[in-house]
Amino acid sequence: MTSSSTGRPRKVAVVGVALSDTGRVDDLTPYALHAQAARRALADSGLDRSVVDGFASAGLGTLAPVEVAEYLGLRPTWVDSTSVGGATWEVMAAHAAEAIAAGHARAVLLVYGSTARADIKAGRRTSNLSFGSRGPLQFEVAYGHTLIAKYAMAARRHMHQFGTTVEQLAEVAVQARANAATNPDAMFRDPITVDEVLSGPMIADPFTKLHCCIRSDGGCAVLLVAEEYVPDTVKSPVWVLGSGTSVSHTAMSEWEDFTVSPAAESGRLAFERAGVRPGDIDLAEVYDAFTYMTLVTLEDLGFCAKGEGGAFVEKGRLLRDGALPVNTDGGGLSACHPGMRGLFLVVEAVRQLRGEGGGGQVRRADGSLPELAVASGTGGWFCSAGTLILSRT
Repeated sequence: MTSSSTGRPRKVAVVGVALSDTGRVDDLTPYALHAQAARRALADSGLDRSVVDGFASAGLGTLAPVEVAEYLGLRPTWVDSTSVGGATWEVMAAHAAEAIAAGHARAVLLVYGSTARADIKAGRRTSNLSFGSRGPLQFEVAYGHTLIAKYAMAARRHMHQFGTTVEQLAEVAVQARANAATNPDAMFRDPITVDEVLSGPMIADPFTKLHCCIRSDGGCAVLLVAEEYVPDTVKSPVWVLGSGTSVSHTAMSEWEDFTVSPAAESGRLAFERAGVRPGDIDLAEVYDAFTYMTLVTLEDLGFCAKGEGGAFVEKGRLLRDGALPVNTDGGGLSACHPGMRGLFLVVEAVRQLRGEGGGGQVRRADGSLPELAVASGTGGWFCSAGTLILSRT
């Protein structure tokens, strides 16, 4: 189905975004967080839930998104439960946008919620998944190669090959915390210094504690609709210009280059399809489970050349008033990381483009609101990537 007036594929807009309660949430279940975020996103859009005929969810229940849709009282005719780790939500958003543009759905609700922190506090087991027990990872698990060790090994390779320093990696954490300072929903807002990052407890060399994402509770939701529904919404739309997805590896022995993430391909596709370049982007929301993740993703999205990420992140460049504001809410390093953070990237990008950043609002050099944002999620240990280009106009 195409737009009735132009004969072209329908344009797709994000018209509703919301967070559930986040941070420390001991009194709500993951299902309740899903419902809270969904209700808030629909209220943010001004649309009735009867418009929603598409639903996407992952990470909860054995029949997701069927179980979650039932809990929310929805009976969608288009569903997606793609699960590729932290990039899941950008990949789902790409699928949803394609479905809406083709006329297979009119409004798709993406919802996520997790009590990852509360479950640990209560001693609850949240997953029976054992990475490495079967399949290709069985050949690595015997050596005690944990998930964080995979990231640390990749970071060490970048440091060896390009001279990237641990101080430069620490700068990513320091600037993420500075951005979190103006976010009332951020879990940690007190400033930190490079020295404090470097002197923290060692987790996996070169990562100390503050090089690593926090563990929080929380959820969020995003509503995408066909262009004909935009006049019925109450907020300014944010348009999906382009998207790209890519997968890389599971076994580290199959990763051809530890210094290149799958965002190199998903980003290339997204920019190409959107018809814009990295230099046109006003702000970037990228997955930051670890400081190295931010640095290498920025390289692979084309904001600097390969190997120059260390110098690129210095001198406050990532601050909300820096040359390229990155993770303006504080990211997974300081604001919120309940397990799969990818959808939070889209929420923050949309809020910034709408001018809803509050004290952390990004402005262009002339004082105007940002026009273009990129949201790029990464899954596993650089196993997958999904990239969205979003526009205010």
